[in-house]
Amino acid sequence: MKKINNAIGGREVVSNSGRVAPVFNPATGEQVAELGLSSAAEVADAIAVAKAAFPAWRDTPPLKRARFMFRFKELLTENTDAIARAISAEHGKTHDDALGEVARGIEVVEFACGIPHLLKGEFARNVGPAIDSYCDRQPLGVVAGITPFNFPAMVPLWMYPISVACGNTFILKPSERDPSAVMFVYDLFRQAGFPEGVLNVVHGDKEAVDVLLKHPDVKAISFVGSTPIAEYVYSTGTAHGKRVQALGGAKNHMIIMPDADMDQAADALMGAGYGSAGERCMAISVAVPIGEKTADALVEKLIPRVEALKIGPATDKSADMGPVITEAHKRKVLRYIDQGVKEGAKLLVDGRGFSLQGYENGYFVGGTLFDRVTKDMTIYKEEIFGPVLSVVRAKGYEEALTLINEHEYGNGTAIFTRDGDAARAFADRIEVGMVGINVPIPVPVAYFSFGGWKRSLFGDHSIYGPEGVRFNTRMKTVTTRWPAGIKDGAVFTFPSLD
Repeated sequence: MKKINNAIGGREVVSNSGRVAPVFNPATGEQVAELGLSSAAEVADAIAVAKAAFPAWRDTPPLKRARFMFRFKELLTENTDAIARAISAEHGKTHDDALGEVARGIEVVEFACGIPHLLKGEFARNVGPAIDSYCDRQPLGVVAGITPFNFPAMVPLWMYPISVACGNTFILKPSERDPSAVMFVYDLFRQAGFPEGVLNVVHGDKEAVDVLLKHPDVKAISFVGSTPIAEYVYSTGTAHGKRVQALGGAKNHMIIMPDADMDQAADALMGAGYGSAGERCMAISVAVPIGEKTADALVEKLIPRVEALKIGPATDKSADMGPVITEAHKRKVLRYIDQGVKEGAKLLVDGRGFSLQGYENGYFVGGTLFDRVTKDMTIYKEEIFGPVLSVVRAKGYEEALTLINEHEYGNGTAIFTRDGDAARAFADRIEVGMVGINVPIPVPVAYFSFGGWKRSLFGDHSIYGPEGVRFNTRMKTVTTRWPAGIKDGAVFTFPSLD
């Protein structure tokens, strides 16, 4: 059985906690690895290593840090296919989907390569008589990242490349469900020549997380996951004096206006709703057609598309989507479908009975489509994180806008229309952090920043991009004067420009 261990100070470290977690192939249900779960003391040891590495890394010129990052980016590009295979083996997403994940992670590494420019401060001469002022952004110290199972390579790459480029050292606690891709990429990071202790990986569960949240030498925490855990991470971390960004869950809506191209809208919903088996925080899980005629036309387009979904393991190149992550999560998704039927939603395509020959023990759920879902139903209110799409019919645009703005989540949303006025008004008035206009999954490119509103984000900073640089640094402003000779004595009035 493959054993997966910690990586601390550039070396593999076997946990002595005596606790392990199984890692499964979700397409077959077979255990493929055993993961050692770190004790509190072992996490503290990793923090100490990162703290010891920080002074020298902080003082490394940004240009030299960038050169390490350029080499890391080259290695990622050279090994993209292997990383994607590692993702698919433990997550279950299709190979093409995994390739896309790696590509979006590499984009953030490319952004981090520009760190010498991104860290440039500002300078002002003669802010007062012979007084100059300048400011720059300086690293925080040890930063920790806690990442989810659904993007085991991409989300870590959203965190630590920017953080270490800024001069911090980093502790990564990845998901225990699919850790192999993280360890593959860590080895590439090490091959790129970064000093020992700059990046450390500790595996674990809540015990490890709590150490990171409470340890005084960890200065900031970056988290991506479900909203209940995001709330816990944010409240616990900030209570212990840390800077925290905690990205939570979502319930993303897509409005379909009467003038939209129905085929284009239906195709967009298929990819956004069922790609990666719906296990994306940016997945569209609610379609909101405007008017009965639009709704009927949309549903007519969707039914045959959902019924024709090709579901299979990542080794099947023709598969549209794979399994969900675990047997427990499969049962959870099936319970949501049961609840939707119980509460009166119209089940148009039922994915509960799906079984794949030769993969009967895999965690597969068929594509599921509900119509006439209402806002008081559980399947509308809660994040399902599975291949379930709900159609909520709205009588008019204002009703649809209100529906989205009243939801507790505000991660992503989209509108499909040919009407520029409607699109512009939607972008202005919608209370959601990331908005797509005829784009179903509006994930910002690396030189913008990713983050939702309301209960989809806790903290003041979005992740990666310019916001990522601000999160991983703090500003220092210096005011200087070099007098030509001895001046008068002490001045007790408040400094002014005179």
